[in-house]
Formats: sequence, structure tokens, C-alpha cells
Amino acid sequence: MAKIKILALGDVVGACGVQYLSGGKLRRMRDTLGAQMVIVNGENSAVGNALSPDSAEALFEAGADVITGGNHTLKKKQVYDYLDNHNMAIRPANYPADAPGDGYCIADCMGWRVLVINLLGTTFMDSLDSPFKVADSILQRNAGRYDVCLVDIHAEATSEKLCLARYLDGRVGAVFGTHTHVQTADACVLKGGTGYITDLGMTGSGAGVLGVKTECIIHKFTVRTPVYFEPAEGEAAAHGALFTLDTSTGLCTEAVAVSF
Repeated sequence: MAKIKILALGDVVGACGVQYLSGGKLRRMRDTLGAQMVIVNGENSAVGNALSPDSAEALFEAGADVITGGNHTLKKKQVYDYLDNHNMAIRPANYPADAPGDGYCIADCMGWRVLVINLLGTTFMDSLDSPFKVADSILQRNAGRYDVCLVDIHAEATSEKLCLARYLDGRVGAVFGTHTHVQTADACVLKGGTGYITDLGMTGSGAGVLGVKTECIIHKFTVRTPVYFEPAEGEAAAHGALFTLDTSTGLCTEAVAVSF
């Protein structure tokens, strides 16, 4: 029974988050954990959030194999061509088909084919196609083309994340949530063999509020006028989950939250 370990890291926030993973830190942690593949959510990695070609390249250089996205991924138009030309950087699959880039990719991991699907929740979020139906369509369309599948569900509602995981239980190796920037304490393997965590957490500075300078968020809650969200600095950390997957079944044998 061959097993592979895949590390998934939560939303990288700004230059602080990108720099924290750079300089060999992510590669050293990858080696320490024995992970053969790394998936990083990069939708907040650029200046002013979103994804940029520069932040994507920096994340790949740091050791990411696949970059997933979310509701901010397409905020900067300069990333459109990048997504069209770099298939390991993906955006939510339930955007319209003519949106830049693609919503899934098939990556190589030690010779095993890993299907990574990126979905956006629709509860308290943008009105897009159902992530449930889109997941079904992608799995059906790629039947026989992959050995293991992992799903990043970028969503606000914890109920939607868990419901999707239970809906896909036994059909994919792991479902992990992103977007809320707080690592949850529920990493587990569901009854059907799918690894799960409601939210991976955040990679960036813990000195502010969810990666943003505290004074910006205080202004937003008290004054209620628009304010530019400046990224917090210092006290950086990375949060995510490590999934151990059985390549003969495509299912998960262990799911643990990790921080470093």
C-alpha cells in the first residue's frame, strides 16, 4: 500500500506571509513533515490582497506545487494571463467558464496523479454555480485521469464546508476549507475515508486581525467608512493540515492540523 503525504496551507496574506514561506522555510518544513506535495492558498498573497504574477512566482519558488484561490483571486487584471499560462495556479471552478485560468489541475506527486479542485462557497459569498454540482462534474469529467483528489472549498459558512465534505466523503481524498483565516480544531477522517478540516487557517502575521493591521479593522467596525486594508507585520506563522493518502484507494488514512 503506497502512501503519500500532502501539506495544505491556509491563505497566505501579503508580503509577510510570502516572505515567511520563502528562504527555504517551507522546504524545510516539507522535509520535516515528510510531505511529497504542497498546496498553498494564495488569493491574499499580493499587495492589497488578490493574487499577482509576482506573488504566485514567489510561492512556487518557496516550494508550493499548486496554488489555489478564492473570491479575491481575479481582483488584479495582471494575473489573468498568468492564470491562462500556468495550470498549477488555479481559481475557483464555479466561476463562469470564460473566466481566466481553470478551476482544477492534475499535478504529479512521486508519479501519482493528484487532482486538485478549487471551489467557492455561495453562502454569504458571490452568487456562482453550485460547488456541489461543479465538483460532481469535474470528478465525472476526469474519471480515470487521477489517483488522488483534494478539494479546497473557499467559503464563509462552516456548514457549507462540512456539508460539501460529507457530500464528497468516500469520493475524494480530502476536503479542506479556506477563507476565514482561523485554523479550526476539527481535522479528522470522515466515515467514508475523506480527510477534512473546516479551515486551514492563515499564513502571515498574527499581530493584527486576520492578517490586517488592527487599526484598519477597528476603523471598519467603528467608523464604518471604507478603509484600505494594510497587511499586518511581524509575528508570522503558517497554518494548515497534513493529509496522508492511500494511493490504492485514493482515500485518507490520517489528517492532522499543523502550524509552524
